[in-house]
Amino acid sequence: MNHNLTEAIKVYSTKEFKETVETLSNFSQATLISIFIDLLTLYFNDKNSSKLRELVTLWLCGWEPSMEKLGYNGYRMLFPSSIKEWCEVKPQNTNSTKKKLNGGGSFNDYTRERFEKDLKQNPTILTSGFVEGKIIFIFEFKFDCIRKKLEDVLNRRFPNRRKKGEYLRSAQFSFADYKECSSLRLAFLRENWKDYKNYLSKELINFFEKW
Repeated sequence: MNHNLTEAIKVYSTKEFKETVETLSNFSQATLISIFIDLLTLYFNDKNSSKLRELVTLWLCGWEPSMEKLGYNGYRMLFPSSIKEWCEVKPQNTNSTKKKLNGGGSFNDYTRERFEKDLKQNPTILTSGFVEGKIIFIFEFKFDCIRKKLEDVLNRRFPNRRKKGEYLRSAQFSFADYKECSSLRLAFLRENWKDYKNYLSKELINFFEKW
């Protein structure tokens, strides 16, 4: 990790605001730019947190992030009713051509009860693809587009009544499961997406080339 970034993080964590400002003020503009870029690179590629990838996906599509700990990732106000419309973000990030982006996502620790709630709410799903922290695409569609896929995986995991404490660890879906849906919209496509073709599934490449 960048030595200056390490020092900046340590000072921010252990010192008061004034001392943090003084430390950062001693860095040159070039050093501050380097620190900031390294910090973004670090967190956009963090395998344990997708927060920055979620935020970028929301902002590019005109949604506001939800600050609630539980529930959906974002919302927007419907006018003139002022009712909130909810969305769920499913970002993928890869740094390997062997693990290609497929336009998919995953619902973790999933249950039939959660599925029924999602089906009733029918939130908008935003699936986004990143290569080493650089966003390539965003698909937007309604939850009911992947209803069949999620029902199938839940039925396989819970052929009978679910016991307390049992979950489907990862209910995964891909572009193939919603590509024919009427509500599907390509909300964002990077201008130079072809430079990242080696990181994309053939199905996505074919779709983007016809767009």
